[in-house]
Amino acid sequence: MATTNDLKNGIVLNLDGQLWTVTDFQHVKPGKGGAFVRTTLKNVLSGKVVDRTFNAGLKIETANVDKRNMTFLYKEGTDFVFMDGDTFEQVYVPEVTVGSGADYLLDNTEVTVAVHNDTPLYVELPVTMELVVQHTDPGLQGDRSTGGTKPATLETGAEVQVPLFITTGEKLKIDTRDGRYLGRVS
Repeated sequence: MATTNDLKNGIVLNLDGQLWTVTDFQHVKPGKGGAFVRTTLKNVLSGKVVDRTFNAGLKIETANVDKRNMTFLYKEGTDFVFMDGDTFEQVYVPEVTVGSGADYLLDNTEVTVAVHNDTPLYVELPVTMELVVQHTDPGLQGDRSTGGTKPATLETGAEVQVPLFITTGEKLKIDTRDGRYLGRVS
């Protein structure tokens, strides 16, 4: 249990049987009336974001979420298998929990897996990944000055938009949060 005075970004709350992460908070002391805390909460499982206000000093149940560094080993059926680097324990994480990060996962990628009561909640990939272009069509000669983009398929199967000068076989830096092309890797 914690009070609203203990709230900070990243803390996980257990509200009505669901886990919520505090993404933003603000202590407010109006000129008239009691103080309160205005928060923005993100549902850990669904990703839904809500604004919620708590009275100052209110007791709130916190959840113990353990973030572990793990290595992605392989995919088995619809599950992704990760290994804890400390205990060498293998954890099976459902595809739904991995989410869109599955598009950028390579074998032996170091990730952070958040676990609550032995249940994986979400997987945090590195912010950027270096991936090789598996296939992309050549850019047309006249299109180079327009700054246009074209689709490229990466070695993981993900499709991203890249500049026209990118060719098949090049290694690119990709933002795993939104799939943006960040540059070439030499």
